[in-house]
Amino acid sequence: MTDNELLLSISNMMDQKLKSELQPIKNDLQTVKDEVKLVRNELEVVKNDLQSTKEIVMNELQLTKDTVSREMQLVKDTVMNELQIVKDSVANEMQLTKDTVMHELQITKDTVMNELQVVKSDLHHVKLYQENVIMPRLETIESCYIDTYRRYNNYIDKMDALFDDVELLKTTVAAHSVKLQQLA
Repeated sequence: MTDNELLLSISNMMDQKLKSELQPIKNDLQTVKDEVKLVRNELEVVKNDLQSTKEIVMNELQLTKDTVSREMQLVKDTVMNELQIVKDSVANEMQLTKDTVMHELQITKDTVMNELQVVKSDLHHVKLYQENVIMPRLETIESCYIDTYRRYNNYIDKMDALFDDVELLKTTVAAHSVKLQQLA
């Protein structure tokens, strides 16, 4: 055999040997490829399922969000309505209280004004009485006291002399009285 033939034969033998050895690996690789395809398909299914689940969850979340938003709006509206009712009630009570107080103040003012008018009228009568009755009498009394004072002041010196004269008269009358008694 020639070298070429020998080489060819070795090459064939190696090919066969390699084929026989590589074929199981090839088969294993093919199996792995098939399994990878299966896994890819399963992953695709899982991915699709996840996508569906994600969409379902997102839809449910959106629905929940919308529901919560509506409920919060309802609660807000209810609270706002109740606050408005309380505000209106307080405003009405304040207005009623204000009206009541204003009415009572007006009544009190009217009463005070009436009483003030009565007091003014009474004061006017007192002033008129004082001007027409008391002042003339006081002037008369003052005049009398002033005249009396002037008389007393003018006759004070004469009063001392009068007292002396009266004393002298007393002693004279007493002496005469004794003489008359002796004569009798």
